[in-house]
Formats: sequence, C-alpha cells, structure tokens
Amino acid sequence: MPVKKVSLLKYAACLLCAFVLTVVASVPSRAAQVTKLNQPPLSERWFGIFVDNERVGFYHQKITETADGYRMEGDGSVSLKVMGFSKEASAREIYQVSKMLNLRSFEIEQNINGTFTRLSGKAGGSLLRVRSESNGKSRERMFRFKGEIYPGPALNIYPLMQGVTAGKSYQVLTFDPEEVKVKEVKITVLGEEQTPDGQTGLKLRNDLYPFVSNDIWVDAQGNTILESVRDGLVMTRAEDSRTLGAFVGMLAINRKDLIHDFSLVRAEPPLKNQARLTGLSVEINGWNDSLALLQEGGQVVEKSGEGRIIVRTGSALPVQQQGGAVDSDAIREKYLKPADMIESAAPEMKVQARNLAEGKAGQTEIARALASWTADWLKDSRDDGGSALASMKSRSGNCQTHARLYTALARAAGIPTRFVSGLVSLEGKGFLYHSWAESWLDGRWVSVDPTYNQLPADPTHLKFFEGHTPADMTPLIAIIGRIGIKVLEAKY
Repeated sequence: MPVKKVSLLKYAACLLCAFVLTVVASVPSRAAQVTKLNQPPLSERWFGIFVDNERVGFYHQKITETADGYRMEGDGSVSLKVMGFSKEASAREIYQVSKMLNLRSFEIEQNINGTFTRLSGKAGGSLLRVRSESNGKSRERMFRFKGEIYPGPALNIYPLMQGVTAGKSYQVLTFDPEEVKVKEVKITVLGEEQTPDGQTGLKLRNDLYPFVSNDIWVDAQGNTILESVRDGLVMTRAEDSRTLGAFVGMLAINRKDLIHDFSLVRAEPPLKNQARLTGLSVEINGWNDSLALLQEGGQVVEKSGEGRIIVRTGSALPVQQQGGAVDSDAIREKYLKPADMIESAAPEMKVQARNLAEGKAGQTEIARALASWTADWLKDSRDDGGSALASMKSRSGNCQTHARLYTALARAAGIPTRFVSGLVSLEGKGFLYHSWAESWLDGRWVSVDPTYNQLPADPTHLKFFEGHTPADMTPLIAIIGRIGIKVLEAKY
C-alpha cells in the first residue's frame, strides 16, 4: 500500500524480486507546481491492492493531529499468489510522529503466513528500542542511527514537507516492521505526471523494494493516489470506501484471507461458559452513527452516546411494551419472494422444503427442521458455495451459503425469512462477522442460525445489517476494524 505502511505491498513486491531484475527507466516529467506543506493530510483513506489487475487485498489509513505531532494508523489484509509463490498477511499499525514526521513510538500487530507478531518501540536520542513478541517469546533490540527515522506512512509525504523540486532526491531512514530493521531509502522527485489511468499528480520513485521500481503518485496535499511496482504488475490505488465496502465486507463475513485478524472484535471482559449464556447486554464503541439500529430478531438496540450503542439480547431484553399493529401481509409479500441467489421458487427447493416439513406441527417446527437439515447437508468451508440452488447440489459453503439455502427453503415452505449479518462470539477468540437468518414465527421475528443449527440463535448474535447482496454488505466498512465491545451483563 501506499508507502509501504503495513508492508503488505512489500510482501507482494518481494515475491517478484526473485524473478525480476529489471528497473523501469525514468520518464521525463514536467516540474510540479506544489507548495511546501506545513502538515501531512489529516484524512482517512482506503486503498485497493491489485496483482496483474486482480484485487488481492486492501489497506486503510488514517492520520490525525495530536498535541505534539501526528498519529498515523494503518490496517489491512492481502492474499496473493505470484509465480507459484503465495503469501497471506494482515496487520495493524499505530505510529506517533513529531510535527516533522520523524518517528517517536509505534505499536504493530502483524500476521504473516500464520505467524503472529506484536511489535512496540520508541525512538529518541539516535536510538530505536524495539520489543517483539511471537510464539510466546519476547525479544528486545536496539538500533542506533544518525539523524532522524521515519515510519513507512510518512515516506510519500516527506518530500512535500521539505518543499519539492523536480529532480531532487532525499536519503531517509525508515523502520521495516516485517524484517525488524532500520533501512535507508532514496526518494526521488520526478515531477508532475499522469498516472496510467489519467490522473495528474506528483510522481515519486523510491528504492524500497530491491531490483524493481516503486513509482508513487501523490496529490498536492500529500495524499497517495497510486503506487506501482514493476510497471504496474503490483498496484495499490486509492479508492472510495463504498467501492471497497462490498469487497471488505464479504471477506469479513467469509473469514477469508486472514481478514479475521483485522475484523476480530475482542470483548472486555471476555465471555465465559458461552454455551450456558441466556442473555447478553453489551456496549459497542466506535459505532458509526449514520448506520440504522436494527431491532427485532431477539435484540433491542439503543444509543448510549456519540459513537456508542447498547445491544441487549435473549434474557437481557427489557420487558416488552405493547407494540403497534403488524402488517403480516406486507411481511409475507416482501419475505416470501425468490431473490437473486435465493431461488425459493425453484422446483427442487419446493420439493425439499415439502419433504422436510412433512409431519411437523407448525411453522416453528418446520423452521427447526430446515435449519437442522441445512447444517447437516452443507459441509462448512471458508469459500462461498454460491446460490441456494448451487449449494444444495455442491453440499458445501460458508455461513452466507448456509443462510441463503435456509432462507430459500423457508420461503419455499411459506415461512417469511430474511438474511441478516453482524457479529457472533466464538468462545476463546472473540466476536467475528457472521451471517444468519430471521424467520417470522408466531407473529415475531426469530433468529435462526443454520450454520450452527440454532433456533433461536444464541445471545451472542448481534445483528447490524439486513440483505444478502454485496451492496448490502457495503456499510460494514464503516465499522470494521473500529469497534470495541464492553460486556455490561452476561446472564446464565
């Protein structure tokens, strides 16, 4: 990603280095008309990572001002295969820097091909102290340096803070969290030039990755527009959060590619004896207040302050007040229809639903049979098994696949059902993003989890979104990696 930041782009580049020993020649550029910046761009940015034009990951960056400098945060995930080699990585970084962007302290968590490492460090007095923890072991190291040292997220901004001049080069030191070492990097200002897709920006080049060119375009405020390695084979480009929303949301729900390291939400205090849990009350901080607060399905949600909500489920629900009239006809009209990838009207679906419903007393028992059959029929996997009909034939899929198949069967059986997503707790791990369903039973919405064969679903199911399409998952990007959970009450 831009300027190495989490080193995710470096992971891709290093795989290429073993095979590519060519450096792209410099392209003459016009001098850029950029004034000297007094501060870095105080912004929040999202980036897509591509290898040979195939999306393989994402990166999220946020820069905020502090009393004595700036806080640079970054997190992301990438999974790629290049020339027979594969690499999976996810990371979170927090850097504290001075007003001139030189490093003061950092905290980093990274998972590279299954190895989790936590790094922390402080810089001062020409000395960088680094503590690393991995596999239950810790190590402390000291690096001496002359001058100043800069974190990866500052490298693309540094020339603009100095006052750019086309043709000028800068030698700076940076900390490499993957290799845990201090490196010297040469940054050259090439001048104003268009990106391959026609955007105009200040073009920089650095030698961060051996043997291949690393070209970067930034705008006049210092925001990275595009970073290109080996003439575009590996690219990181700025994207609107809505564009990346569906991609990140689907990865989180599917728990693929180490995205769970980025999206895992730990509860404080951790939940215990989850199998005995009957009700739960939690406060979620870091919430995006523009999102709807979804009720029903065994939960009640209320605002508790700016960026905070309280969710109550199961036996922790408040005493229900008499509600207004329910339009059952509207519910049946909306939630009995077939939909894209939910083929409830298909003959195979109707036959299976009828067979499973035979002999059952009432719709609740029918729904229970459908959920149980779906859990048994589908072999759980991290890959999406596709539509309800396709997964019925393939017999495998992730939580979304289970929810689609159950929803299609329930609708085919005449039970209004909707697809929902949010968080569920896995004991010993924390809360992960998950999809399940809600069925209209006995005049109310009841949560049904056909992945874990639960009706009603256990109290750790916290519903945030409704809908099964990629567009329906897009709002997840507003909270993923940002929220925390405080357990207010766990009832047993």
